[in-house]
Amino acid sequence: MKELMLGNKAFARGLYEAGCSVVSSYPGTPSTEVTEEAAKYDEIYCEWAPNEKVAMEVAFGASLAGKRSFCAMKHVGLNVAADPLFTVAYTGINAGMVIAVADDPGMHSSQNEQDSRHYAIAAKLPMLEPADSAEALAFTRRAYEISEEFDTPVILKMCTRVAHSQSIVETSPRTEGPERPYEKNIAKYVMMPGNAIRRHPVVEDRMRRLAQYAETCDLNRVEMGDTKLGIITSSTSYQYVKEVFGEEASVLKLGMVHPMPEGLIRDFAAKVDRLVVVEELDPRGEVREEDKAFLADFYKYAFVGLVLDWIRTGMKGEPAELARRVELVVSGSFAQALERLRADSAHQAGPFDQN
Repeated sequence: MKELMLGNKAFARGLYEAGCSVVSSYPGTPSTEVTEEAAKYDEIYCEWAPNEKVAMEVAFGASLAGKRSFCAMKHVGLNVAADPLFTVAYTGINAGMVIAVADDPGMHSSQNEQDSRHYAIAAKLPMLEPADSAEALAFTRRAYEISEEFDTPVILKMCTRVAHSQSIVETSPRTEGPERPYEKNIAKYVMMPGNAIRRHPVVEDRMRRLAQYAETCDLNRVEMGDTKLGIITSSTSYQYVKEVFGEEASVLKLGMVHPMPEGLIRDFAAKVDRLVVVEELDPRGEVREEDKAFLADFYKYAFVGLVLDWIRTGMKGEPAELARRVELVVSGSFAQALERLRADSAHQAGPFDQN
């Protein structure tokens, strides 16, 4: 059945359809309605926790016991929950566990514009980011599948415009998750230093597998239009891009914003003449000015060297042929080189470097 739904209500519907059994949250706009709407389903136990840390710990306990679970908070609340967040990233889960964080660009009801993507990067957790109500429902269901396939909590990032706007969704019946009885496993779930050291390589391997998944999953999609302009975007920014450009630009829409599908981004960049990143809050797609200058110098000296060699050898060969061969070598490589430099600078800088 098709229905017009608020983003947060669609999120709650996704919890119901995915077979979520336990919800523990701390209220904070723009996340509050997710839990309020989930409480309307008899199949879901819902509670308000004393704070966000407790909410996440309750959700993890339910997951450990074999029940699909959920906790929600606004962006500043994730600071309060950072302690269990980083630990459950190491332990992994039993039944699926989804964490909702709602950012507030523009500070409609918040004291800052914190960008929660940094937490996904630092904690080494996957993050999904819906762009409308239909995706809020669909991504919630997918998040539980990813959680159980990769043994990880999944962060689903909402924002004010998606949480509090309405669009058409198509609802489905509830599907219960697979049986996952509790199993005592001290080495996996008790993060004393000796155990944590052995879990770290597991986390790194999981991120490598998630990065491969991001390259081909349908959460990220390419919408080819005019190749003069290519735009990489996500969430609310995607809606703005489509409203302004329509089919006049090619768009890479990211639904899985961490880990980034670097190969997909490189391939998309090679197909367009000009590449622009449209996103809210902190830049994840910018190329530093010093990297741009380095690339310009590299090609400048390469071209000068070719011309000097041509002169030194008596200017043999037609200049037009030399230009044609240079074009063959560099065609598409500028955008790819810029993307590789962007990815490298992001890796070298670390998740909280804003420069």
